[in-house]
Amino acid sequence: MLAAGSARRMGQLKQLLPINEKPVIRHCLETIIDSGINDVVTVLGGGGEKIIEVINDLPVKIVFNKAPQSEMAESFRIGLQAVDAFSTGVLVCLCDHPLVSKETFKVLTHFHEEEPDRILIPVYNGIRGHPTLFPKSVITDIFLGINLREIINRNPDRVKPVRVKDEGVILDMDTTDDYRKILERTGKEK
Repeated sequence: MLAAGSARRMGQLKQLLPINEKPVIRHCLETIIDSGINDVVTVLGGGGEKIIEVINDLPVKIVFNKAPQSEMAESFRIGLQAVDAFSTGVLVCLCDHPLVSKETFKVLTHFHEEEPDRILIPVYNGIRGHPTLFPKSVITDIFLGINLREIINRNPDRVKPVRVKDEGVILDMDTTDDYRKILERTGKEK
């Protein structure tokens, strides 16, 4: 779970905004855990101390990106180093996509079991979304100084779009307007 962003466009720590009476980050992590994934690494940045308070009882590894202005790829590199060495794949989950369903996580991990060498990208109504599942053998290219998009572009033959019935894969939360739309979808509009 990449949750190290500074939320410049939001103007506040979006990881702590409430969704269904829980902070966004807790909502996201509980969904991942409820899907059956048991090796969860969370990358935090600025404000991490406040965030730890709301997730410290969850079975997740917490690591820090101490370079607040770094790219998302740097957070991913830090998180990847904490992933279990025996993992065959890595789901790149973003804290600002809080409505991804546990069924989507299950679908992606099932496809990974069937085709472990594929880069799996969820697609809703023809639009690519998140999270993306990368085979461990491909994702280590991140240490070559490239980003996740470049890894996808360098391996087009490995990319498999996975159709899902989950609008949450394309709903991100970068602005207060995005947050309002997320709340509308959960029936908890502010």
